[in-house]
Amino acid sequence: MPKTKRLRLSLSTQVVLGLVLGIIAGVCVGELAAFLQNVGRAFILLLQMTILPYIMLSLITGLGHLSYAEVKTLVLKVGGLMVGSWGLALTTILLMPLAFPARQSASFFSTSLVQQPEATNFLTLFIPSNPFYALAFNIVPAVVLFSITVGAALIGIEQKHGLLEDLSVLNRAMTRVTHFISRLTPFGVFALVANAAGTMSTEEFGRLQVYLSVYIALALLLTFWVLPALITGFLPLTYKDVVWQTRDVLVTAFATGSALLVLPLLVERSKEILQQNKLNTEDTETAVEVIIPACTSFPKIGTLLPMSFVLFAGWFAGTPVSLSEYPVFAGSGLVSFFGSVNVAIPQLLDILHIPADLFQLYLVIGLITDRFATLLTTMHNLLLTLLGACAVGGLLTVRWGRLLRHAALTVILATAIIGGIRVFFTTTLRDEYRKDKIIAEMQLLRHAGPATVHLWPPPTPPGELQPSRLERIRSEGILRVGYVAENLPYTYFNTAGQLVGFNVEMAHALAQELDVALEFVPIRRDMMVEQLHTGYCDIVMAGVAVTPERAQTMAFSTSYMDQTMAFIVKDHRRQEFSSWDAVRRLKQPLIGIVNVRYYIEKVHQYLPNATLVVVQTAKEFFEHRGETLDAYVFPAEPGSAWSLLYPAYTVVIPQPDALVVPLAYPMARGDQELVNFVNIWIELKKKDKTIAALYDHWILGKNTTPTQPRWSVIRDVLHWVN
Repeated sequence: MPKTKRLRLSLSTQVVLGLVLGIIAGVCVGELAAFLQNVGRAFILLLQMTILPYIMLSLITGLGHLSYAEVKTLVLKVGGLMVGSWGLALTTILLMPLAFPARQSASFFSTSLVQQPEATNFLTLFIPSNPFYALAFNIVPAVVLFSITVGAALIGIEQKHGLLEDLSVLNRAMTRVTHFISRLTPFGVFALVANAAGTMSTEEFGRLQVYLSVYIALALLLTFWVLPALITGFLPLTYKDVVWQTRDVLVTAFATGSALLVLPLLVERSKEILQQNKLNTEDTETAVEVIIPACTSFPKIGTLLPMSFVLFAGWFAGTPVSLSEYPVFAGSGLVSFFGSVNVAIPQLLDILHIPADLFQLYLVIGLITDRFATLLTTMHNLLLTLLGACAVGGLLTVRWGRLLRHAALTVILATAIIGGIRVFFTTTLRDEYRKDKIIAEMQLLRHAGPATVHLWPPPTPPGELQPSRLERIRSEGILRVGYVAENLPYTYFNTAGQLVGFNVEMAHALAQELDVALEFVPIRRDMMVEQLHTGYCDIVMAGVAVTPERAQTMAFSTSYMDQTMAFIVKDHRRQEFSSWDAVRRLKQPLIGIVNVRYYIEKVHQYLPNATLVVVQTAKEFFEHRGETLDAYVFPAEPGSAWSLLYPAYTVVIPQPDALVVPLAYPMARGDQELVNFVNIWIELKKKDKTIAALYDHWILGKNTTPTQPRWSVIRDVLHWVN
């Protein structure tokens, strides 16, 4: 009996199968697939395990095997081509955000606004004073520089062959480990894709299409137009000679997803093209054999293009990379990509303060984009081989007419692609801004007892005030709390007409502790002292900042939280107010400010040349004064909440020396018994995490909307789960 052949699927087929099954599983089970997130993270860590050792060993052995003459030739002839191609890649990457449609974005306050971002230290980033530290903490640029230095030093050492052989053996071992881990790719892909498909919202998927469209379109433009045009602009070759002659190499690279596998075939095709066009000499033949292996460890256009995901991630997360950050992005990214994208992208996300979890999203879409990156890398290898070999042989001739025509057509095509994608997704992508509705519809986080809310000032209670306000509250059974309407997120009316906010919750908690009824009465900030001392209200719970001026006329509780002074500015002016030095460089800025002497004096101290204009309320600024003023000095915590209603504005805390002011509850002077009670109560609310929970909800915006289950087959079709 003949033996039955066992069907074995190739690894690439298994990966595609894992991708398809992951999508199906995510759609079927929805958010139940979230547990696979840790499986995906484990796969990512395994991928990163051997990358830095492989980079170091490859660069040391690659350079160590060369001679000084080969290095000089490669640096002078091929190095210029390589650097020029890096410029082309970075230009393409930096143009990509132009295709991303404009989005309205705003967010609740984040503690990261207060933290001063660490300046990138290029000396420690690139110079490895301790190579082992650089390896341990994934500082790729430093590892690359150390490896290049050691490899270059080995060139002039005669007894190096034994060491290089040993290092080559170790590098092959790293390669074997990588190949073993790659066998787990179908499972890792399944876990990552199932988690993404099960938890990603429709709006997020729509935004993902933007990146895929612009990435694929520009990768194809570079592969089949820009790079072939450069080759034909310097060599007497036709477009058919470049693309048609290498079609089998390009197809194989795209199908396998590996530019390394087709290198031998690419060398042969390069020799054939040179021979058919009478460009083959002894020098060009030798150069073709050396260029590709020597340049293997250097970034190509295709390996650099994934850097664009970092710019997309910033747009996706609502924190786009600013123009001032482009030099850090380009410099750090270029050196980081000497290694693996799996190390470089997380490092760039960290440097630019973009959520690191988005790297998992890259691994999902990388299954698609990697094929086009491989295609582009293969074409770039062909360009380096043909132009580099002919440069070594002295056969390059600049064909200016053709280059200029190709450059003009390239600009037209790139403009059409970027502009077309932006217009298409601007008109079709449904990414409705809803955060204004979220803040307006928020309700009390905790169960609240009955309370009377006065919209207009009631008459002051009759009778003489008792020596102790606390005794009066207990005897009458009523706690009168002063509030300020339209004071987001401390006290305000939601769309249902309910009085809500951080301090409304605290007032309910205080009344419950005292076991008395709660009554809210509106107050005016300019009459707060009088209203407290006449007994109109017992305590003001409305986000009142402690200042020296106020402390002379009212008693304050201990602070229950701090708030940070900031500038509220139009989104496009964020960088102008990011630091005190930047604001000082503005010519006589017109800045609005609340009518509090302490704030006015502090701002005058920092900005003596600014013209300050008193603006009584945040609403007045946003609705009437925002167009005429350059900025508005206002606390960052409530300012972030207001920016949700007016997303054209953003909150900027100037660095360094962020001005922090404590918030406390004002009470009448001389009523120490009530003050002592409230102080003890605040400390208890800190200890039992009540204040922390309310801070997370009202200030940071956590759990502000009920989580709606994702559509899934088992829930919405089969009804197996609720």
